[in-house]
Amino acid sequence: MKIDKIDLQILKHLQADGRIPNSDLASKVSLSASACLRRVRALEAAGIIDRYVAILNPEKIGRSMSVFVEISLASQSEDALQAFERSVAASPEIIECHLMGGDADYLLRIAAEDPADFERIHRQHLTRLPGVAKMRSSFAIRSIKQGTAFPISL
Repeated sequence: MKIDKIDLQILKHLQADGRIPNSDLASKVSLSASACLRRVRALEAAGIIDRYVAILNPEKIGRSMSVFVEISLASQSEDALQAFERSVAASPEIIECHLMGGDADYLLRIAAEDPADFERIHRQHLTRLPGVAKMRSSFAIRSIKQGTAFPISL
């Protein structure tokens, strides 16, 4: 699918407010409501819009402690990577997991209630991940910028 300037405007507005009514979105991008909805559906069908989510306030749900965990595996064989990734995918305690280049093989993000909760997560989940040779945790003191929107040049 070729994306034009109007599609980019639609994407920019939807990233800011995924629940914007179609009529308001259409007005912002100077389209009729039906034409705008066709474009949004096409962006969804093409997989450009992956999904819609609610972004929760971690403090309001008692998960205000962000912990970043660097994981190094004992082996980088395909079987070892797949086993690790399957275990991570099955753990609801792990919010994000990224395969990395550099010193660590993976970078995980955990949202914990407090240090005691992170200790529980560490004991019950992280220490049970297969193939882990080394683990290093860093705690965020304060989040300066936490976004979900990709930059879109119009």
